Amino acid sequence: MTDDDNWDDISFVISSRYRVATLRRLSEGPATPSLITDETGQSIAHVSRALRELRDADLIELLVSEDRRKGRVYGATDAGEAVWDTIDSQNMAEAE
Repeated sequence: MTDDDNWDDISFVISSRYRVATLRRLSEGPATPSLITDETGQSIAHVSRALRELRDADLIELLVSEDRRKGRVYGATDAGEAVWDTIDSQNMAEAE
């Protein structure tokens, strides 16, 4: 990943508070959508959309089988961790 790609991903994440909250939570460790919802206070609809968008950007990954409908566990990818580290260290995320 080049630095330019990294900044594009950072911009993508920080343009949505839902993506920020979801990636922040997943940077702490794997979680299910309902756990992310409980811990961030976001609605399940917003968390689900953020998960889909972050996954499409290869910043997070599904850690269980694709055909699992309940108990889906997501985790940050190495790229997602790098993006979150930059967002966090540069104070680019709004405080919760």
